[in-house]
Amino acid sequence: MHTAAVLAMPDTIAFDLSTPVEVFGRVRLPGDRPGYRVLICATEPVVTAGPLRLSADHGLDALTRADTIVVPGRNDPLAPTPGAVLDALRDAAATGTRIVSICVGAFTLAAAGLLDGRRATTHWTAAEQFRNAFPTVELDPDVLYVDTGQVVTSAGATAGVDMCLHLVHRDYGAAVAADAARLTVAPLHRDGGQAQFIRRKTPGRLATGLGHILGWIEENLHQDLTLDDLASHAAMSIRTLNRRFHDETGQTPMQWLNAVRVRRAQELLETTDHGIDRIAHQVGFTSPTNFRTQFKRISGVAPRAYRSTFRDSGS
Repeated sequence: MHTAAVLAMPDTIAFDLSTPVEVFGRVRLPGDRPGYRVLICATEPVVTAGPLRLSADHGLDALTRADTIVVPGRNDPLAPTPGAVLDALRDAAATGTRIVSICVGAFTLAAAGLLDGRRATTHWTAAEQFRNAFPTVELDPDVLYVDTGQVVTSAGATAGVDMCLHLVHRDYGAAVAADAARLTVAPLHRDGGQAQFIRRKTPGRLATGLGHILGWIEENLHQDLTLDDLASHAAMSIRTLNRRFHDETGQTPMQWLNAVRVRRAQELLETTDHGIDRIAHQVGFTSPTNFRTQFKRISGVAPRAYRSTFRDSGS
């Protein structure tokens, strides 16, 4: 039987802590045998998990018996990690134990040095904090999880469910994973990644000297705008406009325009019954095919799938 140890540190996120307990705890093998033994390993006799107080049966010493260690996020991801936890994670990694994180639990793995030079993910709202704290990690905030073999990281909340089901698939195959997904009432695989949930910055929240042209783009995105149009309105040469956009937004003017159009299309998909082609026209795409291509590139899913996920959700 595979042993999964879930690490409970002070101020852990209760949802993250419960996810592996519930997903792994529901896995059944032929003959109704459990697929996992799940241990809760706490750093102290009683730990907080938001409004909850948890008393665990195991301490950090139980991590040595684990095949997989799961590190949930903490409400303050930049809170110092106990040295004993960092040492335990490093020791486990050295012996080949699989170590995974949920949400901002990636901060703990990075603090232990386990993500240096690796591709990883975390909750998209914490991406900037993570990059600033751990510049040697190749962060990809657009995906639901990243599996690099021994180390696996996932995004926030239900992305932890996606990752746990992925690990069940790795450990026991598709049939067992599919059964676990049904018991969890979750899809075995979700289309797209975190990109579809990210609210992109708007000109009003972006500290840049391009505020005037960015605001104008927002107001005129429905028109068939060209690079010449943008440069003319900004009273700059195309070369200067390209340079300013690259320096201040990290994108070209047309990339910015497409992102603004897609964000507006997301709002229309969430709040109206307009057809996909009509929305494409409303946000300035002259070709519905190009709209679908750009929408999927930026959001990670097709427009119809996005609407299915977010329609009337209030997101």
